[in-house]
Amino acid sequence: MSIVVPAVLPTSRQDLEEKFSVFTRLPSVSRIQIDVVDERFAPHASWPYTAPEELGEMVAHGMMLPSLDHIEYEIDLMCFDALSAAQAWLTLGASRLTFHIESAADFPQLLASVRKRYGSGDGFAPGLISFGLAINIDSNFAHIRPYLEEITYVQFMGIAKIGRQGEPFDERVFKKIETFHNMYPAMTVQVDGGVSLKNAKQLLALGVSHFVVGSALSRSSNPAKTFAAFEALQSSYGV
Repeated sequence: MSIVVPAVLPTSRQDLEEKFSVFTRLPSVSRIQIDVVDERFAPHASWPYTAPEELGEMVAHGMMLPSLDHIEYEIDLMCFDALSAAQAWLTLGASRLTFHIESAADFPQLLASVRKRYGSGDGFAPGLISFGLAINIDSNFAHIRPYLEEITYVQFMGIAKIGRQGEPFDERVFKKIETFHNMYPAMTVQVDGGVSLKNAKQLLALGVSHFVVGSALSRSSNPAKTFAAFEALQSSYGV
């Protein structure tokens, strides 16, 4: 499985489709993350918050995300209406949800609601939907500790200001990952934000399994070549 998860922060539906057309054509891509930003939990609203009726139309018309036969879609829910947003994206075919615990007034209830409706209800196989928790640079591990048995991965944010691509990598995350991995060595860890070929080696050495990569791919003159360069690190450092 690929260690790189391309991240899409769409400014419009057209922008989303254009980025899909690039990433879904890369043979090694097995997951794509869609960043969902409501401008309240994190600044700079992304699509569909800039045009909410469009997502509703896609759901109403039974549309599905592209290439579901070989690509999993992960939704990073940087929003306060995480439950309703999750419902829409799951209907479109997403299968992985990343929640930010600070965005939920009652996180246990949020997780239980999604799990009951989509993960273990009638007609659904256990494990159909995967859940992850994002932890910010300044977040305390105590906030997520009670839920580690209910999630399959922890996503460390590698930038201080979340919600937009191109922010500088915050090296404080190195120590945070090292501490967490020593405490919970069996938990899958991924990093989102500021990941580059320069810092990826150290992240892998600390036990990171996957990189969520946005600007390093979207701003590359040759995304396929950049993707391959990240993937080549796997043979040296493993996951």
